[in-house]
Amino acid sequence: MFDIDVNKMQEVQLGSHTVRSHGMTVARTHMHDWVILMLLGLIVVILNVIHPFYRFVGKDMMTDLKYPLKSNTVPVWAIPMYAVALPIAIFFIVYFRRRDVYDLHHAILGLLFSVLITGVITDAIKDAVGRPRPDFFWRCFPDGKDVYDQLGNVVCHGKKSVIKEGHKSFPSGHTSWSFAGLGFLSLYLSGKIKVFDRKGHVAKLCIVFLPLLFASLVGVSRVDDYWHHWQDVFAGGLLGFIVASFCYLQFFPPPYHAQGWGPYAYFQVLEESRSVTQAATIVNGSNVQVTEARVENQEDETSIHGCMGLSLAHNSGSALEELESGRR
Repeated sequence: MFDIDVNKMQEVQLGSHTVRSHGMTVARTHMHDWVILMLLGLIVVILNVIHPFYRFVGKDMMTDLKYPLKSNTVPVWAIPMYAVALPIAIFFIVYFRRRDVYDLHHAILGLLFSVLITGVITDAIKDAVGRPRPDFFWRCFPDGKDVYDQLGNVVCHGKKSVIKEGHKSFPSGHTSWSFAGLGFLSLYLSGKIKVFDRKGHVAKLCIVFLPLLFASLVGVSRVDDYWHHWQDVFAGGLLGFIVASFCYLQFFPPPYHAQGWGPYAYFQVLEESRSVTQAATIVNGSNVQVTEARVENQEDETSIHGCMGLSLAHNSGSALEELESGRR
């Protein structure tokens, strides 16, 4: 009950850290993180430009590589739209409701790290493994006439860019990027709507599972389009969600935590402000005690002086009476 009251008090204090008041400060604090993000983006571009490992592909291996060459059900340009732009739009919606710049900044930063780290790992493995896609035969021999060298390896006469792309089957980039972005969004939503608050609202799980379902369907489409083997999709999904989990936990408590609805930075700033307030209260209390002590000392001195005046007056009165009696 006490934890619930504390959480409500903390939520009430939201709104004091906005983009206008603290945005530049937060961005400067994480300047090196943004530089690293740009470096990761450059690495992704380089990994896409270089050629993958051209693995040996013999005639007997072509049995599983003769699936038809199809276009993508989910185009490449759509990935950043639903895996990056959509989550960021939701982050802004939450920001306009709570006015917490730490939540907005760290959510965007964590999401971008999740996607770009996943992209670097995925493309690096793709280039290193060089696994042929299920439609490799038609990429290598678009006319259907297969040719092999003396060692039994393929001698492709198709378009070079198409052949190059045909050696990037493992793991699935569509799937890994989807789970990196939408998996991060799922974790973010589970913390914000307090899915694990032990109140039994199973309907909240439906909201959390929606991004994961969409990412899973993207992975299924990669198998249906014959661009990937099922192992590629499974590995890509696992990779993306693991990276998303690590990146999320760098900035936010676990969704099942009592403070899972906010970033670590918000609670740190809140704790610092409380410490400053407590210190100021202690100083003010000490000043009040000193002032009261001074007032009491002054009152004591006044009473002492008053008593001394009364005693002197009494003594002088007694002396006068004695003189008068002597004269008589």
